[in-house]
Parts: sequence; structure tokens; C-alpha cells
Amino acid sequence: MKESTVHRTIDGIWRIESAKIIAALARIVRDVGIAEDLAQDTLIIALERWSDAGIPDNPGAWLMTTAKRRAFDHLRRSKLSDRKYEELGWEIDRQQEPDWDEALDDPFDDDLLRLIFTTCHPVLSAEARVALTLRLLGGLTTEEIASAYLVPEPTVAQRIVRAKRTLTAARVPIELPPKAELPARLSSVLEVIYLMFNEGYAASSGGNWIRPVLCEEALRLGRILAEIAPDEPEVHGLVALMEIQSSRFMARVSSSGEPILLMDQNRALWDHLLIRRGLAAIERAERLGRAFGPYLIQASIAACHARASTASETDWVRISALYDALSQVAPSPVVELNRAVALSMAFGPEVGLEVVDALLQEPSMKNYHLLPSVRGDFLMKLGRKQEARLEFERAATLSRNEKERELLLRRASDCAAE
Repeated sequence: MKESTVHRTIDGIWRIESAKIIAALARIVRDVGIAEDLAQDTLIIALERWSDAGIPDNPGAWLMTTAKRRAFDHLRRSKLSDRKYEELGWEIDRQQEPDWDEALDDPFDDDLLRLIFTTCHPVLSAEARVALTLRLLGGLTTEEIASAYLVPEPTVAQRIVRAKRTLTAARVPIELPPKAELPARLSSVLEVIYLMFNEGYAASSGGNWIRPVLCEEALRLGRILAEIAPDEPEVHGLVALMEIQSSRFMARVSSSGEPILLMDQNRALWDHLLIRRGLAAIERAERLGRAFGPYLIQASIAACHARASTASETDWVRISALYDALSQVAPSPVVELNRAVALSMAFGPEVGLEVVDALLQEPSMKNYHLLPSVRGDFLMKLGRKQEARLEFERAATLSRNEKERELLLRRASDCAAE
């Protein structure tokens, strides 16, 4: 196997395994920054050894074992007492599994959840919590996080560095919050899981349109949160949204990995078990009788699509009303862009174009590729093909995802041909 191929393979494995490794190391060494450093050391060792010896049969286990040995060496160098050393050595080697029945006060004994609540600690700013958690648990690069948040990459890098320093200085424990503190700590955790899922659902960069493993991990965390916070409607709303969106994976890409847009998807390929789970989660949230938050509203929008047997049966009037509600509880330029799409489908592309044109002067949307992409779609439907072509070409230059870029260039080519 060529060295470049090995490195790409290792990169793919690392994206899958890094969060688990960092979470386990953080529990052992009790420091998020040190845990990430040790994990990076492990990656370097893998790159050196696997290039010569080949990739092992179980690369995830190899990485975890090597990382724990690095942690053990670190603790030994720290000159801990013999007793503490033995305790931590035992902690490194034992395999920890959640025991749902044994400890009702701590029903989610999970390294990843422990780490996510630590990185979302109130001692950090909201922006720092999201950036750090996406970096450590989502395995996202600073570039990918910057794209998700529409902020400059250096800003994200600074947030991550400062967040790790703050956690260390404040001696924040790597542990789960007491039940009494759970509601206050939940909103930032939900936001992180939401962004983690979105990055997997439509990858901001790279050669793949979707990263299902990232979505599966976000959904796993969301389901566990729903078990420990059953009276929080937004938890059920986020789980419902992820369940329904995950149902489309088989239909979202072609056999060659090309993106397939929602209205063109073969709905027979949608996973109806996941749809039923999502609709059930919405019902659980509704039974709580509280006001709809942003995740529950978005889940309701996804449910409108899920209930439509064909694209033409989609209730776009209801969807546009739901986006109106979403723009009230969680206003943002991206929500407004999605509202424009719903309005165009319900009332015509000229209505959507009017909303989109109002976003052209929004600074945070300057380099957001979906703005010219949506605008190009409206212009194409209005018969303004030359303008549409320019918008698709601009969107392609802004997109960092190879498959999405190819799709946008095809749409531009179609406009030129017509």
C-alpha cells in the first residue's frame, strides 16, 4: 500500500476513533489539554509504524492501547505516589461499561458524555464550549468548525487554545454534573451535538458528501441524553430531528457518492423505522406541554418531509409557517435562508428571491456557499439562466466539499447549455 494511501486510511480511522481515545485519556489524566496531546502522540506513532508494518486488524483497539500506555508513562513521569499510581494503572486497564440499573444518580457512565459535559462547562464561553467539544469529540478541524459557525479560522483556533487553558486553570473535573445542575448545562451540550450531527449530515469539506459515523455518534449521545432528561422537550426535539434526518442516508447519495437533493430522492429508500422513532420523539416532547424550542421546530419541519409520500405532496405552507416560528425563537441568517427556500416552494421563487436578496449584505454570509447556491436555484426557476449560472459558479468556488462542488458546477453547466 502506498504511503499516501496509508495516510489517508489512517486519517479516516482517526476521525472515527479520536473522540473515544481523547475521552478515555481525559478520564485517566484528568486534563483535557494533556489528553489531546497524548492522543496526537498516538496518531504520530501510528503514522510511523503503520507505514512500515501495515494497518493492524483492529486499528481502533491498537490506538486505544497505545494511547493508554502513553497516559501511563505520563503519570509515571509525574511521580505520583505508589498507591495513586496503582489506582490509575488499574483505571487504565479496566474496560468501563455503563451499568444502567446500578446507579440511578449516575445513569450515563460514559467517557464521551463525561467529556462533553466537561468541555461544555459554564466556566467557558458559549463559543468556546462548542469549538472545543467539536474539536475533541467531533474530531473536526478548526477549518470545519469555522465553516459550521461562519467565523474566521484563527478565531476558532484561539477559542480552542484558551478553552483548554481555562479548564486546566480552573481545575474543572472530568465528570458528569449533578442532576440539579443538568438543565442549566444542557443547552450548550445540545448545541454541540446538533453541530456534530450537521457536519456528518453535510460535510463542510473533504471528498465525501456525508460522514455517517459522526451522525451516529451524535445520535447515540442524543438518545442517552433523552433517557437521563426525559422531561426536557428540546432533548426529544433534537433526537427527533436527528432520527428523521438519518432516515435519508441511503437516498442522499448515489452509488458513486454524488449528492442527491431532497426533492430528487427516492423516498422508498428512506428508513421508516428511524422516521417512526423520530415522530415518536416529537410526540413525547409535545406531551410535556411546553413551548416549542428551535430543535423541536426543526424536527417538526423534518416531519413534514417525512410524512409526504412524494415530493409534490410536501406541505410547504406549513413548513414556511414553522420557519417563521423558528426565525422568532432562534433568528439567524441561515434560518432566514432556509425560510426563503420554504417560501419559494409555497408561494413562488420570486418570493424566496426577495428574502435572499436581503441577505446579500449580511457580513456573516459573505463566504457562505449556500447563499449563491439557493439564489441560483431561484433565478433558474425564474428563467434567468445566465444569472443562475454565475451564482452556481460562485457557490462552487466557496464550497470546500468536493462532491458538492461537482454538483454546483454541473448545475452551472446545465444553465449554460439551456
